[in-house]
Amino acid sequence: MKIKSFAKHYYIMLLPGFIWIILFSIVPMFGVLIAFQDYNPGKGIWGSEFVGLETFKYMFELKDTMQVFFNTIYIAVMKIIGNLIVPLCFALLLNEVRYMGFKRTIQTIVYLPHFLSWVILGGVLLDIFAFGGPINQLLGVFGIEPILFFGEAKLFPFLVVGSDIWKEFGFNTIIYLAALTGINPALYEAASIDGANRFRLLWHVTLPGIRTTAVLLAVLSLGNVLNAGFDQIFNLYNPLVYSTGDIVDTWVYRAGLLNLQYELATAVGLLKSVAGFILISLSYFLAYRFTNYRIF
Repeated sequence: MKIKSFAKHYYIMLLPGFIWIILFSIVPMFGVLIAFQDYNPGKGIWGSEFVGLETFKYMFELKDTMQVFFNTIYIAVMKIIGNLIVPLCFALLLNEVRYMGFKRTIQTIVYLPHFLSWVILGGVLLDIFAFGGPINQLLGVFGIEPILFFGEAKLFPFLVVGSDIWKEFGFNTIIYLAALTGINPALYEAASIDGANRFRLLWHVTLPGIRTTAVLLAVLSLGNVLNAGFDQIFNLYNPLVYSTGDIVDTWVYRAGLLNLQYELATAVGLLKSVAGFILISLSYFLAYRFTNYRIF
């Protein structure tokens, strides 16, 4: 009887969360009907004409659609690779530091950008890389002409990926450092007795010890292949870099809210959501398959 009473209290505690999910996550899903309609805001969802898959056919006929999906995948994949490799390498280097005060100071410094929003960081980056900013002034010392960095379509994806890695690698480093603390020190002692140098210890003890964590993070990141970062790109891009910097989320924002093409924006967003759901399901399946990671 006591167990049932406790269970009832847990359900009551979860009730506000369920209500929140229903109101803000499930009820709005009826809006996907707009993708299959010739939507008229005056008539609403239930009064607009049903056109089936016509909007999706029109979407794939547009040249921008394929370019936007390519930009999204390209930027997202580069972010995933960078946010796996850079934090891992930095964690391994930081793990070799023996002076704890210096180690904690560096860890705190690289961790701070994670707490800043892209509204703030976007303004900082635009000022640093501005035509008359400190980067161009430094290049001028070497006789290099000023570059409009965030106005160059070819440079924009690399600036986006680089700034994202700079912002997040400190946070991701903590995950690897936590995994490093779980390695049994006796393994290092045994390998040292056998004559292993620092490189051998790294290769045969450290890397195998965090292999499961690295694989898990890599597999789970597959679900973000279509998430290139709306907040970041929205605060950094401009019409000059649409050809390489426009992603699904920013394109949907402009099509739906600025150009009032509600059905087209909904169709693109729905396609992204379905693909994202498949990728997330695949990532969790692979995570369970290779690292025995389970949510439930």
